[in-house]
Amino acid sequence: MRSKGHELLVVSRNKEMEHALLNLYGIPFITRGKGKSGFISKLLYLVYADTKLLWISKKYKVDLFLNFLHPYPSQVAKMLGKVSLVFGDTEHAKLHHKLTLPYATKIFTPGCYKIDLGVKQTRFKSYMELAYLHPKYFTPNPSVLNLLGISENEKYVIIRFVSWQAVHDFGFSGLTLENKIKAVEKLSKYARVFISSEGALPSDFEKYRLNIPFNRMHDVLYYSALSFGESGTMSSEAAVLGTPSVYINSNDLGYLNEQQLKYGLVFNFSNSETDQQAAINKAIEILKEENSKKDFHIRREQLLNDCIDTTEFMVDEVLKYNK
Repeated sequence: MRSKGHELLVVSRNKEMEHALLNLYGIPFITRGKGKSGFISKLLYLVYADTKLLWISKKYKVDLFLNFLHPYPSQVAKMLGKVSLVFGDTEHAKLHHKLTLPYATKIFTPGCYKIDLGVKQTRFKSYMELAYLHPKYFTPNPSVLNLLGISENEKYVIIRFVSWQAVHDFGFSGLTLENKIKAVEKLSKYARVFISSEGALPSDFEKYRLNIPFNRMHDVLYYSALSFGESGTMSSEAAVLGTPSVYINSNDLGYLNEQQLKYGLVFNFSNSETDQQAAINKAIEILKEENSKKDFHIRREQLLNDCIDTTEFMVDEVLKYNK
């Protein structure tokens, strides 16, 4: 966008790695705070975020708002009579739908999105993760293996636990502590285990904690033998990188369903006790296969051939409103 002569203003919540990544890549931004946890606190935060965004938008004379299914930019755009383009891929984010769609100009979703959002919806043949993990933008760096202490041909697994604090996660839960312990113990017999967790880890798990520079996560995913856990985004990231992913979560996501049924890169399981056990068994089955990585990279090539460049699509859509 900048190379085409446009100015961008990034407003970012201080969540997980966002500010650290923006600083690393030299992208100027304005913070809108840390946000809140809990349903009532999040609703109160909405008023604060809208007010702050309204002030920022007037100060910098914003022409167009681009966001990922969050209500604040769309609501402020509506107040100012501006264009609001929304991207989303999470069907169960029902509250975000209610607070965002009435104010958005358009909403863009992957073609596999399971919900019809009406006349404002435009489907595109790709995934959000290909906005940054398409081969045009991401080249894996094998030096990360030295950081992990992984020798050549040694298998390792990335296990991902989420905090369940997001609005769209209310009412959902993941692996039980007992099954987390069981998964770590069983998978450790077939590969090195590294745990990435949004929340605190039990003391017994600390020795498995993934300690790498925060911007190397996708290198780690690319070279891993398996991604196992509760994060839909990370499961899809693994899939588009050619790494098999076992996803345990009762949130039913269209993009992960497609990545399982069409490409065989993801294996979806609910959080029922039976499915949690089945997920662990599937992970072991994958790790036992000698040449599985090569097969999954072939599947990845088919996925890439079928999908468009999400970033290029986003830019094209924004520039349709260029005056």
